[in-house]
Amino acid sequence: MLVEINGNRLSIEVYGDRPGAPTIIAHHGAPGLGSLAEPRASFGRLADAYRVVVFDARGSGASEGNEPFTHEQWVADVEGIRQWLGVEPVIMAGGSYGGFIAMEYAIAHPGRVGALVLRDTSADNANQDLAVRNAATSSRVAIDPGKLDRIMSGTVRDDDDLRDCWTEILPLYDHDYDPAKVAERAAATPYRHRTHNFAFAVNQPGYDVKDRLPRISAPTLVTVGRHDWITPVACSEVIAELIPDARLVVFEKSGHSPQVEEAELFEATVREFLEKIYRAA
Repeated sequence: MLVEINGNRLSIEVYGDRPGAPTIIAHHGAPGLGSLAEPRASFGRLADAYRVVVFDARGSGASEGNEPFTHEQWVADVEGIRQWLGVEPVIMAGGSYGGFIAMEYAIAHPGRVGALVLRDTSADNANQDLAVRNAATSSRVAIDPGKLDRIMSGTVRDDDDLRDCWTEILPLYDHDYDPAKVAERAAATPYRHRTHNFAFAVNQPGYDVKDRLPRISAPTLVTVGRHDWITPVACSEVIAELIPDARLVVFEKSGHSPQVEEAELFEATVREFLEKIYRAA
């Protein structure tokens, strides 16, 4: 469904009808490339015990793209969704770039977050240099430096160029490389280059929430794939060290997407984490 949130129509899907069930709001990654399909696949499995809300962020997927595409606006849109749902607190979840927004939402609205679930993300922009080095030294494929630079710096020329650059780096993401899956994923991606460019050229250079992470009081689960090239394990270790009593889980047979590559284990890990919190409550 399309719901107007803060003057912008967002594509939102809600799963689970168990009365009184805690609500999960899950934020996808890759602004301008990601969509609700990713969190729907990974968190939709929990709809038997939770109400699961997934959406295309402003400027991504099937949602409208009214500027600005700032972190502040995306956080405000999450809060608008929470108000539209009429619930608090919520379980806030986010993977990759969506983890940036999940952490910033938990910092901005501490009383409205009952638990925080993060996946393959970073507390600052240090992952950018790490990712470029990992891509350049990959033994899997030879990455075109120009395409890597355009997508990482937010200087792609148009949607077709974004598609070309995205297809170039996709082989780096999974633990086990399957060219057919890469082609399928590239074909299924919704391309919105203006959103992507703003996120990586404007937002990313100044992104750093490390000094604010100790303010997060919600129980936090930090998950990451051992072989993640773009937000390596070290990034998640920093988050887990800075958020009080955060739990870090590393998935040994995954790249950037343990929710896909080790789906059953990822689901079981999230369920166990949340059940302890809500059983106690």
